[in-house]
Amino acid sequence: MFDKLNQYRYAHTPLPATNRLWPLYGAGFENLGVEGKPIAVPMPTYGPDELLVRHDACGHCFSDVKVIHAGQNHPRIHHDMHQRPVVLGHEVSLTVVGVGEALRDQYQVGDRFIIQADIFYHGQNCSYGYEIEGGLSEYTVIDRRVLNGDHGNYLIPIRNPKTGYAEAALTEPWACVIAAYQLRYRTAPRHGGTMWIIGTEHAQPMYTFSQGFDEAAHPAQLRLTNVPAPFAAWLRERAAQLDVEVVDVPELPDPATVETDDAPVSPAETSGGSGKGVDDIILLGANADLIERASPNLASYGIMAIIADEPLPRPVKVDVGRIHYNRWLYVGSTGTDIAQAYSDVPVRSTLKPGGKAWFVGAGGPMGRMHVQAAIQSANGPAIIVCTDVSDVRLDDLCTHFSLEAQNKGIEFICLNPMDKEAYTVAMAPFKAAGFDDIIVLAPAMSVIADAATYLAPKGVMNIFAGVPRGQYATLDLSDAYLKQARVIGHSASTIENMRFMLEQAETGRLSPNRSVAAIGSLEAAYDGLKAVDETRYPGKIVIYPHIKPLPLTALTDLKDVLPTVAAKLKDGREWTTEAEAELLRVMLP
Repeated sequence: MFDKLNQYRYAHTPLPATNRLWPLYGAGFENLGVEGKPIAVPMPTYGPDELLVRHDACGHCFSDVKVIHAGQNHPRIHHDMHQRPVVLGHEVSLTVVGVGEALRDQYQVGDRFIIQADIFYHGQNCSYGYEIEGGLSEYTVIDRRVLNGDHGNYLIPIRNPKTGYAEAALTEPWACVIAAYQLRYRTAPRHGGTMWIIGTEHAQPMYTFSQGFDEAAHPAQLRLTNVPAPFAAWLRERAAQLDVEVVDVPELPDPATVETDDAPVSPAETSGGSGKGVDDIILLGANADLIERASPNLASYGIMAIIADEPLPRPVKVDVGRIHYNRWLYVGSTGTDIAQAYSDVPVRSTLKPGGKAWFVGAGGPMGRMHVQAAIQSANGPAIIVCTDVSDVRLDDLCTHFSLEAQNKGIEFICLNPMDKEAYTVAMAPFKAAGFDDIIVLAPAMSVIADAATYLAPKGVMNIFAGVPRGQYATLDLSDAYLKQARVIGHSASTIENMRFMLEQAETGRLSPNRSVAAIGSLEAAYDGLKAVDETRYPGKIVIYPHIKPLPLTALTDLKDVLPTVAAKLKDGREWTTEAEAELLRVMLP
């Protein structure tokens, strides 16, 4: 005989007649649910080539809050939310509870999966928790968009039966963290792409291409604006030999008239452009005005190469939202070989071994994951600086990780920039020498602009925070060619990232459970999302859709609410699979 927990685990419990979920009808928390509560709808039906799945755990993400604030204007929402409300929740673990006839040789009731949420089907983005009903529901249907998407099957099987529901669900945000250190960028102009060369008053008469403009690789179209005559003549001759279309562009368009690409970029792409915009913009000389006018023309994964040997006269307004979401990149060289701007210092996205790393906004849920990953890295930084404006979050971070860092020989420093005197003194040595890596987890333009001034030569600043497109920070792009410093960005993860992270969790190499800060039932999802919006907790909030009503509860408060669950926490503060099992034993209806 199975007890209640095992019946649940193996999906031996009868299915209900209704399905509870949180509908989002438009922008604002007032449009989440009905009178601040979930609703009951008929159980979904599934076809012969579909699966019925049960959501076992769902993590809250700040991306969910962005949908609540943006409503119909969110770039991943392609349907009328009033007619078909969005059901949020893309950090999920799920169990198959119904199998269509055509799939019974591939799936069984009780199979467990996580899902790569960034789903593309016939080129259309239909992400889980956006277009497809997400984890803030008890049940949903998995259809061909998930099972036969553009990148294959977006379901990833959970192999280890001991893997917890929360740690499986949290492999999604963890995969995004891991992906931030696996970014790849082109090391040459795009073959078959669009190249635009723009001259300035500082341009040299002649430049060369050691690669990227020859028989092996060359653009399909070349645009020329004010290019010095000797170089323009050479380009036209070479273009004729290579059958490259040449287009003369007398002047740059007004940035306000440029049609920019706001469509989600497929996470499976590593260097592919979107087809809209210019793949490579090459600026001959240091001209901040032209950088600002030309940049909006970049395609997704576009690169601007600045060829100059003197500093820019002023900092440049840079659309950091598109560095993050569209993977724009600024490189440069002080020589006359344009290819060297791409190839001399390839972009490094991994943390520099033995280097100095600064995590800006480290006290939040994603910041803690980055810090944990850096500490547990086999060949990580020698110095880790964590800054956050919340003493509560910063103190909790230090409590969790300082001893672990110390045991690995890492100098671990936690600073609150609001304590200006102590912060200025502590950061002075780093201001002088610079950081090798700066990971920005705070989507504030002034913070990003200030952090960039701390980059060491060949340093990398990774804008991980989800800065909206069209948000500008003022950066000294002279560093791109005088210091070979790089500013990169990241969004989402690939199926491979998810598989890798799940394997890390299932083998115990890395524990997503350490990220959990609070739990609750489906009824608590509204409060949980408000807590994310208000940055109330230092870690992740996990919702268990099938337990009896449980208000949003911090792990440290479980001793007063569910003492038997609290007794199975690690060190009285960290979530464990044992604590989760006890929660389900006590709270399953």
